[in-house]
Amino acid sequence: MTKKIIIAGAGLGGLAAAANLLEEGFDVEVYEQAPALGEVGAGIQLSANATKVLINLGLKEKLEEICVHPQAVKFRLFDTGEVISEFPLGEDHKKKFGAPYYHVHRAELHQMLADKVTSLKADAIHLGVTATGYTEEENKVYLNTADGQKIEGDMLIGADGIKSAIRAQMHGDEPANYTGEVAWRIMIPSEQLPEGYMDHIFTNWVGPDRHMVVYYVSGGKYLNLVGCGEKPEWKEEGWTIKAPWSQLKNDYAGWHEDIQTAIDLADKDACYCWALNNRPKLPFWSTKRVTLLGDSAHPTLPYMAQGAVMAIEDGAVLRRALATDLNVTQALNLYERNRIDRTARIVNESTEHAALYHHKTHEEFREAFAKKDVGEDRGKWLYNYDPVNVELV
Repeated sequence: MTKKIIIAGAGLGGLAAAANLLEEGFDVEVYEQAPALGEVGAGIQLSANATKVLINLGLKEKLEEICVHPQAVKFRLFDTGEVISEFPLGEDHKKKFGAPYYHVHRAELHQMLADKVTSLKADAIHLGVTATGYTEEENKVYLNTADGQKIEGDMLIGADGIKSAIRAQMHGDEPANYTGEVAWRIMIPSEQLPEGYMDHIFTNWVGPDRHMVVYYVSGGKYLNLVGCGEKPEWKEEGWTIKAPWSQLKNDYAGWHEDIQTAIDLADKDACYCWALNNRPKLPFWSTKRVTLLGDSAHPTLPYMAQGAVMAIEDGAVLRRALATDLNVTQALNLYERNRIDRTARIVNESTEHAALYHHKTHEEFREAFAKKDVGEDRGKWLYNYDPVNVELV
């Protein structure tokens, strides 16, 4: 069947897909526009539906070296600190869903996946190559690049992010939807924090028009903070845009002393702010020999911590679809059929969580979280999904 698979994009999704497909025995080439591999300095959450895939790739030992095992999720009111909802993680998550819940540093996970890919094929990753589109023929496809290359393969995966050139050719070059919200991100060395500042848990501080998620990464060496909130006037794009510390401080004025402590400890020259974008559900992801994966297919708000998780799921399901006896087109249709509705649900519910996290009053928050048991809801359909073994229909 498929002999050579080309992947545009070496982000978390592209590398996870490459590792899966190389393990399955396919020849894979990954083309990345950046001159060097790297990821932003931010945390990432991996629930069981992603860690099952990474463990299946033989990465459990390496994950354990870089992770934090959060023991619980707690939702706290922005000013009083009152816990209005919580659910366990740790052993409870592992027992219920068959794999651990990890907090990791994005850059460390990215490097781990790159190492896995190159251990399977030393020269699989090509840097400094910008995808501009593709040329599809009956029995092959070409990745077109900015420097004039036409790279031939049997199949092409567009894993080139929210501004995907592959998606643009397939569906038209429409700009992403700016939601009017941004995400601040800062990292603080844990040694700078007051003793007993916070246990190894995930805390989501919810408040009017914004919220702040806080958890440890890198084996507990750093405290990761991501503050999400309304900033409709923000026009900058990208993950590496710095913004004045004073704006961050102002956005969270009046919040709990624990938040003030963290903000005051932040490196004032290393506060990053990025626009939060998403896109509507696509009618299809695939043509005869081209498909989409990760943010190129389903960019989402980070409010359910499932953006990278979805991309990791994609790679595992695509691997299984291509390992069948189906031809390329049929296999891509099988992959798409088993992914498009699930990812759309996650995108839609992540958008809806903005309302859940951004009420105006204490009583509104209490009522909203009393009506929606977040842990129970996610356990029914999100965390219990197993990309490695789920029946493909």
